[in-house]
Amino acid sequence: MKILAGKTAVVTGGSRGIGRAICLRLAAMGAMVYINYVSRPEAAKETKKMIEDAGDSATIIGFDIADAGQVESAFKQITAEAGSVDILVNNAGITRDGLIARMKESDWDAVLATNLKGAFLCAKAVSKTMMKKRWGRIVNITSVVGISGNAGQVNYAAAKAGMVGMAKSMAREYASRNITVNCVAPGYIMTEMTAALADDVQAKLKAEIPLGTLGTVEDIAGAVAYLVSDDGRYLTGQVLHVNGGMYM
Repeated sequence: MKILAGKTAVVTGGSRGIGRAICLRLAAMGAMVYINYVSRPEAAKETKKMIEDAGDSATIIGFDIADAGQVESAFKQITAEAGSVDILVNNAGITRDGLIARMKESDWDAVLATNLKGAFLCAKAVSKTMMKKRWGRIVNITSVVGISGNAGQVNYAAAKAGMVGMAKSMAREYASRNITVNCVAPGYIMTEMTAALADDVQAKLKAEIPLGTLGTVEDIAGAVAYLVSDDGRYLTGQVLHVNGGMYM
């Protein structure tokens, strides 16, 4: 059943990994999905082909979410084409890891600009059409480290923690317009990055997880699907932890 038929979804960083899985899931639910990318057009094209091969609909749109001008232009284009944006998934993110004593200011700025400011700019861009329609779903993909912290990732953890505070505040602002804002906080997920880790490193990661295994990108996509569906209509301002129990 295409429960999102007639809805338009924008997934930032949707070309691969978790973002790709979210795009595939929302498209399978009937949404017209806009796949955002910034530097990997070939990956975005592959995601679009996967969606269309399944008989669903998607459009590729490239823009840098950290650039206010590009965000404004992109969402104007999407609104002109689709009429409105019903679902926004703030998934795009970067890392510039390092201990704080040696972290460059530019590495701090880059991560906060993309991971936190980018989410703010995109949420602001969709707010008018969602409020006018009196319906909307915004999901921020944060991280377990935004809750627990992690050595060597002060910039990433700060940005992901900021996404949680932003979501809770937005949830209060938008509730009267039937717009929900929530977060999904993944733990260790099997992606291209984790698949490349040595066996002993993967074993160490699994040892920290009560369920004893890494999550899949589909686990995260499923959580997003729940939050944007009618089943999740009464949740707002919440953080859904998908981490196999590593953070309780």
